[in-house]
Amino acid sequence: MRVALLGGTFNPIHYGHLRIAEEVREALKLDKAIFIPTFITPLKEEEPISPEARLEMIKIAIRDNPNFEVSDIEIKRGGQSYTIDTVRELKERDKGLGIHLVLGNDSFNAITTWCEYEELFKSTDLVVVERPGYPIKKPGEALPVELARKFWYDSGTGSFMNSYGNSLTYLSTTLLDISSSEIRRRVKEGGSTRYLLPDGVIEYIQKRGFYR
Repeated sequence: MRVALLGGTFNPIHYGHLRIAEEVREALKLDKAIFIPTFITPLKEEEPISPEARLEMIKIAIRDNPNFEVSDIEIKRGGQSYTIDTVRELKERDKGLGIHLVLGNDSFNAITTWCEYEELFKSTDLVVVERPGYPIKKPGEALPVELARKFWYDSGTGSFMNSYGNSLTYLSTTLLDISSSEIRRRVKEGGSTRYLLPDGVIEYIQKRGFYR
């Protein structure tokens, strides 16, 4: 099984998230795309949206796509989760699991601040997708010299390979400049969010009175 992992708060999930997952899965011929909502949201909201509610919104958003799944692994773990811990736990559950970790280039550019980030290059294939307004940095620009030297470009696959046997792929996807923060702002101000996120998620937000 080869899967794409997409982590985040998903507060709320929207078409930008869904389209990236679909295009990564299709381009790399992966079996599944798995969304993993965090337990903690860093936002200081007056009425924080529970992790269970964010999980439910993802379930609603992906219910018609058999190639999408959602995992509550970080919600069940509780507290602050690190991506490397999630990767290790998933691989422990399924020894043959091939993980493609999907990151926006804003996150990849700051990956040296992540917990045990070098271990991610050893245990996953990374997929970097463009985020509007952020520069695209290749390994030599984003990584320490000693780690960057472990990468070389493979013209056959169009990816960077590393000496751990894994790949780093820069993938162009349809740029839907949608943000969860903008959706929350629109809801708070009584604006329309139609065509920004699935109708089922809009209905759930309205029913629960979120973001007002």
